[in-house]
Amino acid sequence: MASPKIPWQRLWQCLWKLIPEPLTNDRLLLALDDYINPKTGRKIFGCAKVFDHAAKQNQSQYPWAQNIVAIGLLKMVKGRWACLPLSHRFYHLKKTVEERKPTFGKLAIKFETKLEQAANMITDIAGAFSKARIVAIIN
Repeated sequence: MASPKIPWQRLWQCLWKLIPEPLTNDRLLLALDDYINPKTGRKIFGCAKVFDHAAKQNQSQYPWAQNIVAIGLLKMVKGRWACLPLSHRFYHLKKTVEERKPTFGKLAIKFETKLEQAANMITDIAGAFSKARIVAIIN
């Protein structure tokens, strides 16, 4: 599924356009957040020692984990708010990118801040919903 040969951008745009009634009050409501996904294996893409600000006293503050920036569509479903995931990016620390020079397939990964990644995802989503006003909620 992570093949760089698949035209992911066009595929995602087609899927986003299939969402029935994505607008709320003529606006596209997007929620943006980042989270960590702890792992145990050593050869897992996107893993590094990541600071966990929500770690309990008996947990490591720097677990081996993937740091992910995600964006989702906020939509009222049966009287309750739901968040439909639309896109995500793996966040790599700047020092990790500079020291290890990680790659995805044969492509070198360049450093982007979380806000740059978020802006790129919002731009991609805005391309699929060109006539909608977008409101982004950042957590």
